[in-house]
Amino acid sequence: MYTAQGTLTKDKQVAGYLPLVKRIAYLLMAKLPASVEVDDLIQNGLIGLLDAMDRFEDGMGAQFETYAVQRIRGSMLDGLRENDWLPRSVRKEMRRVEEAIRVLEHEIGRPPSETELAKALDMPLADYQKLLQDARGHQLVYIEDISEGNGEDYLDRHGATTVPDPLSILEDEGTRQALIGAIDALPEREKLMMSLYYEQDLNLREIGEVMGVTESRVCQLHSQAVARLRTVITGQAKVAGGRRAGHAAARP
Repeated sequence: MYTAQGTLTKDKQVAGYLPLVKRIAYLLMAKLPASVEVDDLIQNGLIGLLDAMDRFEDGMGAQFETYAVQRIRGSMLDGLRENDWLPRSVRKEMRRVEEAIRVLEHEIGRPPSETELAKALDMPLADYQKLLQDARGHQLVYIEDISEGNGEDYLDRHGATTVPDPLSILEDEGTRQALIGAIDALPEREKLMMSLYYEQDLNLREIGEVMGVTESRVCQLHSQAVARLRTVITGQAKVAGGRRAGHAAARP
C-alpha cells in the first residue's frame, strides 16, 4: 500500500483519483454523441492521469489535481480525435462541396447534379468523383464539427453552454423536420441508396448489386448524399447556436 518512503503506491494513487477521471469523463459525455463510449474516455483519462503522475514536480507552481485535470481531459480529447480517421484535407474539401451544394440549391431551386457541382468547384468530374470516393466514412455530424465559423475546435470548447452539442442538434425538433425534408428531397438514386443502407441494412456491395452499379459508385453516392444532408444539419446548428446565444444575452 505504501512505498518505503511512506507514500502511497502508484496503484493506490490511481485508485484515489479514479473518481476524478470518471467525473471528467461524464462531464465530457454530456457534450458528445451517444456513439461515444464512456469507458473509452475513462481509459484514455487514466493514461493522462499516469502521464501527469510521471511529469508532475512539486516546484511547478500548481496543485497536482489542477495539473492532472488538464492532462486527463487532454488525453480524452486526443483519443476522440484519433478515432476520427478522415483526413482533415478531405474534410476541408467536403466542406467546399457542402458550400457549393448550398449555393447551387439556392440558385437553381433543386439538388445540383454531380456535373453541376464539379463545375462549381472548378474540377473535372472524375476528380470530383474521386473526392467522393476518398470521403468514404464522411459523417453526418462530427464531434469537432460544430464551431462559430472561425475554425475554433469544438472539443476545446465542449463546456460552452451557448454551443449546441451534436446529439442535441440531431434531437432538436426543427432539425429533425428539416432533415426529414432533406432526405425526401434527395435525388432518387441517392434516396434509394440511403434507404437500402440505413433501413434495409445492406452493405455497399449488396446495394451495388441491387442498383446495378459498382461498390465504389455506391460509396460516391453515399458521400454526396451525406454532404447534401450536412448542409441542413450545419445550417440548423448555426441557427440553434444563435438562438441559444441570444437567450443567454437576454438573461438579466
